[in-house]
Amino acid sequence: MPNVADLYKKSTTLPIVGPLVGDRLFSIAFAQKAPYFATIHPRFTVVEPNHAEVVIPKRRSVQNHIGTVHAIALCNGLEAAMGALAESTIPKNKRWIPKGMDISYTAKATSDITCIAETDPEQWTSDDPDLHVRVKGIRTDGVVVIEGVIKLWVTEKPGA
Repeated sequence: MPNVADLYKKSTTLPIVGPLVGDRLFSIAFAQKAPYFATIHPRFTVVEPNHAEVVIPKRRSVQNHIGTVHAIALCNGLEAAMGALAESTIPKNKRWIPKGMDISYTAKATSDITCIAETDPEQWTSDDPDLHVRVKGIRTDGVVVIEGVIKLWVTEKPGA
């Protein structure tokens, strides 16, 4: 399977569609691979090794009873960013699976939210199977509304 970062780069640099349409095409395809992500209408804006960003548009389908972006929609966006990062970064001889989240809600999510996932390159070459991906969600005014870590279990692929 091609690297997710390579697929993102190809889809956003096609001269026929341009970067904005390419973002949307990639986001739709990503959500088809993991259909639950479609519930937040993600728009990937950065997908590269050790860094990914996904925008969750504030729309009625992701709002809670007080009109802010729902906590679970935020977690879904963080997980989508983490998944794109992991698929773009992991060495070919390894595999990953999420094993937990430690999240703090720090402010109301009153606008579109940019979900960011980040790691350091050396985390992926460590022999430690526990890998923590730093995640946060930011409002359009720059305020962090959610932050924490998503814990991954990273192991060698069988027969690798």
